Amino acid sequence: MKPPRAPRSGAPSAAVSGHVRIIGGRWRGSKLPVTDLAGLRPSADRVRETLFNWLMPHLPGAVVLDAFAGSGALGLEAVSRGAARAVLVERDSQAVRALQASAARLDTDGQVRVIADDVLRWLATAHAESFDLVFLDPPFAASAWDHALAALAPRLAPGAWVYLESPVTLEPAVPQGWVLHREGRTRDVRYALYRASAGQGADTLRDDSNEPASA
Repeated sequence: MKPPRAPRSGAPSAAVSGHVRIIGGRWRGSKLPVTDLAGLRPSADRVRETLFNWLMPHLPGAVVLDAFAGSGALGLEAVSRGAARAVLVERDSQAVRALQASAARLDTDGQVRVIADDVLRWLATAHAESFDLVFLDPPFAASAWDHALAALAPRLAPGAWVYLESPVTLEPAVPQGWVLHREGRTRDVRYALYRASAGQGADTLRDDSNEPASA
């Protein structure tokens, strides 16, 4: 879960409240700093491990967007496990500096791009790049799922995968034609993986499963 955040121009280097670890792939075990921002809580290890078990057949070669990136744990994990590249969008300046430091330390060789911007504004103005996989975990208090899903639609490759985290009591309304592939819940969080409609862009990921299932 990620809190509402505003850019902080001229702010000092971010204090670090803790770390999360990349779970698998070439950067397995690498620590990612979690900046000391009120309410910031990266996706739990158990949730991330479950998610990437779902995604493993579909990661090789994927182009990934980690919206509301926070610590970058989702986007960086995807590249660690074989995604071709990832764009990490984050508007808090302290978190951006931490993301840039993580990307430099991991020596991502140009596979990771950190964007310092509000993700809704960036999606509205970005070039025509399309994404095979999107991680969407907006600030819970901001209720940004509807706006973010609408902004994402033109940027999705056909049949793209979209991962959503939301409060356990909230199931965001997804666009018509999307299929729930997997979902799970913790005490506080609902996490779900959707397959988007195949009506846009170039299809780079394929799924051989026939029916959605629950975790």
